Amino acid sequence: MNLKVIQLRKYYLSFSAVMVLVSIILFFTVKLNLGVDFKGGDLLQLDYAEAINKEALNSALDSLAGEIPQLKSRRLQYSEDNTVVLRTEQLTELQKKNVLKALDEKTGKYELVKYDTVGPTIGKELTSNAMTALLIGSLLIIIYITIRFEFVYAIAGVLAVLHDVIIAMGLIAFLKYEINTPFIAAILTILGYSMNDTIVVFDRIRENDAKNGKTKDFGEIIQESVNQVYMRSLFTSLTTLLSITILLIFGGDSLKTFNTALFIGMIFGTYSSIFVASPLVYLMRKYRKKKKNSGHDGNIKKGLQKTVNGYNEDEKVLV
Repeated sequence: MNLKVIQLRKYYLSFSAVMVLVSIILFFTVKLNLGVDFKGGDLLQLDYAEAINKEALNSALDSLAGEIPQLKSRRLQYSEDNTVVLRTEQLTELQKKNVLKALDEKTGKYELVKYDTVGPTIGKELTSNAMTALLIGSLLIIIYITIRFEFVYAIAGVLAVLHDVIIAMGLIAFLKYEINTPFIAAILTILGYSMNDTIVVFDRIRENDAKNGKTKDFGEIIQESVNQVYMRSLFTSLTTLLSITILLIFGGDSLKTFNTALFIGMIFGTYSSIFVASPLVYLMRKYRKKKKNSGHDGNIKKGLQKTVNGYNEDEKVLV
């Protein structure tokens, strides 16, 4: 199958622009389901000796929600090894004791294996660190690709990666999945995986440009290069997606956000490396060439005008 990435670039880039715009709107308009890591709160992990009675557990927490309003926005995560993780807004010491007592009386014996409290300050610091990591990662990518290829490749690569990250963030916000530390790990993983996929395409473009750059149009070179490597990218991504799908099915609730974000990021990462990054390189190279030629033509016209006027302004002598 011959992919027409340059001829149909307007359609591919328009689709990407719409997806990015919708994702940004979703991320900033939908109320984010921030986890304890970001907004602060308590996390209690309980290990039960026998199978967990989910109905009894929820009933016990509902009975306390009147006097402990933090329980109304609780989140429960169950594991197959009879473990449950309870996440709530921050509880007082007395409230925590009442919750544990009620669970002991109504759901059976358990062991409290983990109790963490995260303050809002730590949540803000984590958000700041996540943004810093994303920024540093993007800068390092620009430096690396500029050294290995050229600057237009670096800009195209970063734009393609940001395209994947923004779409993943928007869809996770839309799905109301919890924004937690594993989500940040997924975003950074998407950044690395997508860039690796894009570099494979860029490398083939560079090779073919070095061989045929003097005899073929750059758009034609990109077209040939993409068609030479896209099957490799698709099969690599498909293998990775199969692994992530298994994790989505059997990974449990605790990894749901991570796996879903990764799944979305891999799909759009494969798409962007072929249909976004390559056309962007073509457009930027075309713009740079046009600007360079325009400046060159302008200098020629200016020189001719000086000659017509009968003098050379640079040397201030008559012609």
